[in-house]
Amino acid sequence: MTGWWRRLRGALGLGVVWAGGGAVVGGLIEAIANFVPALNGVDMWIPLLALPGFIGGVIFAIALGIAARGRTFNELSFPGMVALGLLGGIVLGGLLVGIGAPPMILLPTTALSGLGAALSLGLGRMAERDQLPGGTSGSRALDSGRD
Repeated sequence: MTGWWRRLRGALGLGVVWAGGGAVVGGLIEAIANFVPALNGVDMWIPLLALPGFIGGVIFAIALGIAARGRTFNELSFPGMVALGLLGGIVLGGLLVGIGAPPMILLPTTALSGLGAALSLGLGRMAERDQLPGGTSGSRALDSGRD
């Protein structure tokens, strides 16, 4: 697999993981909304949070590919990853404001993207140490282009 295809696969994969996180949060809100009528203003919380989660994950993957190229997860700092996540959240929020969302949307998109970045770093480090199913042996550099 060539370097560009591999990068695309990684960005889409991270987008899917972040969309799953958004879907889980949306499902929790849906469950709580069954008991709190004030939250019933929107009845489609899962897709409402999964789609921005996917876009935010792809934006974060692009920023990560640029800023952390050639480094392993163990070489990345926690504050640096969170900063990349916050940057991705600001970009995502800016896109949403650009299509008509209220500017207040910047707060949750930024905060949740920072959280997603921190969790992504934790999962990446666990995968490098073979603590997740399918983890590879040894450390591989991010986006090294090698197969």
